[in-house]
Amino acid sequence: MRITVIGGAGKMACIGVQYLAKDPRVDEVILADFDLKQAKIVANYIKSSKVTVKHLDVNNHQEMVAVLKGSDACFNGTVYYSNLPVMEACLEAGVHYTDMGGLFFTTHKQLELSDRFAEAGISAVLGMGSAPGVPNLQARYAADRLDDIESIKIYDGIMPPPTDDPKFTYAVPTIVDELIMEPMVYREGEFKAMKPLSEFEHYWFTKPIGTLPMHLSLHSEVATLPLTFKEKGVKECFFKINYWGMSKVVVEKIRVLADFGFGSKEPVDVKGQTIIPRDMMVSLLSGYVPKITEYLAPPKNEPPDWVKEIVTEVHGTKDGQEVTYRMGTVTCKGALPTGVAPAITAIWMAEGRLEPGVFPPEAAIDPIPFFKELEEEQIFTQVTTTQKL
Repeated sequence: MRITVIGGAGKMACIGVQYLAKDPRVDEVILADFDLKQAKIVANYIKSSKVTVKHLDVNNHQEMVAVLKGSDACFNGTVYYSNLPVMEACLEAGVHYTDMGGLFFTTHKQLELSDRFAEAGISAVLGMGSAPGVPNLQARYAADRLDDIESIKIYDGIMPPPTDDPKFTYAVPTIVDELIMEPMVYREGEFKAMKPLSEFEHYWFTKPIGTLPMHLSLHSEVATLPLTFKEKGVKECFFKINYWGMSKVVVEKIRVLADFGFGSKEPVDVKGQTIIPRDMMVSLLSGYVPKITEYLAPPKNEPPDWVKEIVTEVHGTKDGQEVTYRMGTVTCKGALPTGVAPAITAIWMAEGRLEPGVFPPEAAIDPIPFFKELEEEQIFTQVTTTQKL
């Protein structure tokens, strides 16, 4: 089995490369990235004969097709802007596809490719990372056990940094977009745009995480869950996070930059040079990310010292009784599920376990065996049910 990881030198995808390299089901891992220097750092750290480094420019369609040819599945670890071009390359190469999310709007565009993937006999699972990904399967687990669904509420709780150290927890461009763009919610049968960093509430997570302030954020789960379970009568769905796992002070500083126009994609002239303010801001902020080896290194703490819990609360009815499922997935290394979940999905597709077409996670993957595989990486899912008498 050969799996190609596009953007495999990235902060999240490198975890997937590491997981695939040690999985006995996988014979070869192609680490494809534009940054060969960073790719070699990842490969040298992993030290596996299964890993082959290849240069890849996602803006070069033919180069992508050539790299993908002969692979059984593709794990797209690039920023979501590249999702559609990578899917087109997978279609031409005849390779299964998965990614870590399309930030709502791109996800809807990706779903439009379902007929073409089905005709080609290949599968695509969208947004199969930590979140989106895990919450979709949590919601599926509850939906399978309920007659009707009133609401699906997702809370992504990350242990905040001990200081105001400006470090980004994942891709800077994605965090900037989530911070600036209007979050979408689903209420009373329609999608609605809300204000960024709005509808705060305090939510309790498994110790030692504790209570965190949670706010709305644009995310892909909301793009698909209300549609997948529409027949069960979903009336509300939202996604909330706590400052993207960063310091509130750091987030407020970025918001100030955005308010002054540094988040704009409109070009401006600076002493005769054309500059995109957002590109400049992302470039400068990209210096504030942990070293790649910090993502690959084993967890410094062991369970139950959880640093992240992804919770999905699904409220509905079963046999006329009101029931709430609380699904909580905990990990002692926050980035771990983001890289491991799509790696497992790529393996499942390569094994032919999924139907051809393009699907959100909840429509394609059986949650129970998937959660079992996550447990092998110390990513544990707990279920609590509350019934109103």
